[in-house]
Amino acid sequence: MGLQEDKRKEAVNEYNAAQIQILEGLEAVRRRPSMYIGSTGSRGLHHLVYEAVDNSIDEAMAGFCDQIKVIIQKDGSVVVEDNGRGIPVDIHEKEKLSALEVVMTKLHAGGKFGGEGYKVSGGLHGVGISVVNALSLWMKAEVCRNGKLYRQTYKKGKPEAPVQEVGPAEGFGTRITFYPDPEIFENIEFSVEVLSVRLRELAFLNQGVRIDLQDERIGKTVTFHYEGGIVSFVKHLNKTKEPIHKEVIYIKKIVDDNIIEVALQYNDGYMENVFSFANNINTQEGGTHLSGFRAALTRTLNDYARKNNLLKENEPSLSGEDVREGLAAVLSVKLRFPQFEGQTKTKLGNSEMRGLVESVVSEGLAEFLEENPATGRKIVEKCIMALRAREAARKARELTRRKTALEISSLPGSLADCTVKEPELAELFLVEGDSAGGSAKQGRERRFQAILPLRGKILNVEKARLDKILSNEVIRMMVTALGTGVGEEFDLLKLRYHKVIIMTDADIDGAHIRTLLLTFFYRYMQPLIENGYVYIAVPPLYMVKKGNKQKYCFSEEELQAALEELGRQGVTVQRYKGLGEMNAEQLWETTMNPETRTILRVTIEDAVAADELFSTLMGDKVEPRREFIQEHAKEVVNLDI
Repeated sequence: MGLQEDKRKEAVNEYNAAQIQILEGLEAVRRRPSMYIGSTGSRGLHHLVYEAVDNSIDEAMAGFCDQIKVIIQKDGSVVVEDNGRGIPVDIHEKEKLSALEVVMTKLHAGGKFGGEGYKVSGGLHGVGISVVNALSLWMKAEVCRNGKLYRQTYKKGKPEAPVQEVGPAEGFGTRITFYPDPEIFENIEFSVEVLSVRLRELAFLNQGVRIDLQDERIGKTVTFHYEGGIVSFVKHLNKTKEPIHKEVIYIKKIVDDNIIEVALQYNDGYMENVFSFANNINTQEGGTHLSGFRAALTRTLNDYARKNNLLKENEPSLSGEDVREGLAAVLSVKLRFPQFEGQTKTKLGNSEMRGLVESVVSEGLAEFLEENPATGRKIVEKCIMALRAREAARKARELTRRKTALEISSLPGSLADCTVKEPELAELFLVEGDSAGGSAKQGRERRFQAILPLRGKILNVEKARLDKILSNEVIRMMVTALGTGVGEEFDLLKLRYHKVIIMTDADIDGAHIRTLLLTFFYRYMQPLIENGYVYIAVPPLYMVKKGNKQKYCFSEEELQAALEELGRQGVTVQRYKGLGEMNAEQLWETTMNPETRTILRVTIEDAVAADELFSTLMGDKVEPRREFIQEHAKEVVNLDI
């Protein structure tokens, strides 16, 4: 990209203390950190890095920065540096302090609030770098501007001395170094994997910006740099799938300072994979921009299908569900004053964006289809196949509809339900096989534990359409028992159990069944996972017995420790290959009793990586699966042969 030095110099002069506005003070941040960064766990810890990086990305979006470096240092501190204009250091008129100190120590202070410093900016709705400072044990800010290097250091958010000029410097930029406060965070160890997710996303969304992530603890550097921008993002989403047209459709338009950018490509799968962003923030709850995109897609493809006689007059129109089957798309909007709503503030609320996005996408997509009739036909034919399958699925779905609570006969016959009626107290165990199902039914606490034994073959939903999926008996039983419906009709409020616990054998077959179930939940009941309702039971691998003493062991390490503790002489070790080898009392004691059991909650930290993994492991393409197995073969600990 190569930024012109004179352009930057001119911009540096215009970007000064007068453009830094302050909304309120910092005191509350250390007292209630979760209000500002979401949590004091791993997510909040990594959020500190994202806040610092967002400042650099704002410079990139304004056209003044094309290189960002994130370094995890050996002592556990983090450096974020960029080649932007550098935070202003001149005296702020109202505060009578250096603008750098104002930005670092006052909440909601920065160039993004006045509207002059940045036309568009991201950040977590502007909580800013001062929050990172407040939650750090120590921090150092260094700025290169106008041939000089300036520095200020802080302890727990408070400056140790005024901003100092420490010598000459070449170029421009900002370097922030911070060490999270261990009194505030549960753990202060940064994960390269977690940081990579967001940094890769930012590199895709900001075409041409190079982001280096360096881990000095292990001497490894990863670079994210995509000249293709969101077109590269869509190719990345489809890399484990088979696209039905080679070219990624790309639309971009600037309307009154609003930038609207869309990239999309269909694959031969059945899942929709659409990611929407506003000012680089992943709008997981959607919003007006996504509504506009969906409306445009449905209308434009229907118009094209009718105009080209691909849909006959008497045939029904394609629904939104039909036109999104097998769609991989990224929608990115950049606007001046975003309004975020929703439970997690990840839903765009600006009403004008719906109409803007709809007209830009309609116009751009119609133009592409006219110029590429072969691709247009392929896309519409796929949508028509989805329409026909949807009709078949509707009929199949009728069979799984949950009747009212009074018509309890609608629940599967093999379900041993619990007596409690409040979903938040109820648990459903999905148990592999009949024999284990029998033990579980006998051993459970009937008041709040329900058991559904899974008999027969579970379908790999990655390779099937919804009509086929709903004709699978095991899946139909599960859907009916859970009560939520499936796919587009999914309703979380109808969920009958707030703990859905997958309980399978501790062998390869058990792991396979677990993967099939997780694939189904991820693809068709994703809110169950997102809301933390899906769990995996951890049955013991061994029972060690000596005289009247017995110990259950859940890993090889625990087994060795138990053998050391009890002494190896006269010890019997039983290896549990299956749940059915335990009687009802043992199953309750080890795996089902809330007082003594271990259950693992299933979460989605990274939707893109999760989608890629399910496609790799469960999809049609053999090559990505082979590569995955070769890459991870050495990590296998227990292998049943």
